[in-house]
Amino acid sequence: MSETKSTAGDKHETGRAMLQLEREKLGKQLLEIEKLQEILSKLDSSTSSKTIGFGSIVHTTQANYFIVISAGILKVNSKMYYAISSTTPIGLLLMGKQKGDIITFKEEFTILEVL
Repeated sequence: MSETKSTAGDKHETGRAMLQLEREKLGKQLLEIEKLQEILSKLDSSTSSKTIGFGSIVHTTQANYFIVISAGILKVNSKMYYAISSTTPIGLLLMGKQKGDIITFKEEFTILEVL
C-alpha cells in the first residue's frame, strides 16, 4: 500500500501558497507606487531653471527628456519625451548641464533647451 495525499488537500495548499505569493507581489508593487507618488509630489512645475535638475524638460539634438521618474515614452502635443529618472545613465549625464552643453552617450548630442 502506498500513502497518497488527498488531491483536494493538495490543491487547497497550492492555492493558498499561490495567493500568498500574489499578495507579496502586490504589496511590493504598492510600495513602489507609493515611492513614485512621493517623488512626484516633490515636483514643482511652477519654477524653471537654466540648469537641468529634477523636473526639467530637456530638448536635445537626439531626443527630448523629462527628468522625473522612469516611465517610458510620453507623447505630448505630438512630441515624444523619454520620462527618465535622474539616476539612469543618461539622467546622470544630463543633471547639472545647461543649454548648449554637449553630451556623449552612445553618440554626441547637444542640449538645445532646458525648461
